[in-house]
Amino acid sequence: MNRPSFGAERVDQAGPIPFVRRLAKSESFKALFSEGMRLVEDSAAYLDRPGREESRRLPRAAALAYATESMRLTTRIMQVASWLLLQRAVNEGEMTGAQAQSEKHRVRLSQQDIASGPEMFKQLPATLQSLCVKSVRLQQRILHLDASMAAEALDTLPAGPASAVARQMAQLQAAFGT
Repeated sequence: MNRPSFGAERVDQAGPIPFVRRLAKSESFKALFSEGMRLVEDSAAYLDRPGREESRRLPRAAALAYATESMRLTTRIMQVASWLLLQRAVNEGEMTGAQAQSEKHRVRLSQQDIASGPEMFKQLPATLQSLCVKSVRLQQRILHLDASMAAEALDTLPAGPASAVARQMAQLQAAFGT
């Protein structure tokens, strides 16, 4: 089947252009990587000194919420940093996509929203609130990119058995890296 060409660039007849993989290797990814690492540094710097001092001045209930949110913040940014570092290793040729896929089970990337209710969250120090919101937004972007990459990987799988069960199993294996 002939496919139309767009300008001087011809569309590959083997299949769709791997857009998400290209995005992951682009300047946009580098900016995302820098943003993620900066968030790690900013969070560590805040939680290490000023955050501790601010938490001591909070009422008991707010101090408990502070402890909860700071632990969740740390978990979120470590998951994001692990994913970013793994993707960068692939982009720079330090590991193959297959090696990264086998290591992916250690990243445990999952959606983690803010645990405190809105009223309690408002009582937390402004810097912690800002870091939490930024980390949730970054995590959502990473989750979207990761899901898009997994979906793209499914599109590039060779045609397998016609069985609906076999197709479902292949999709599950690609999504969960098993």
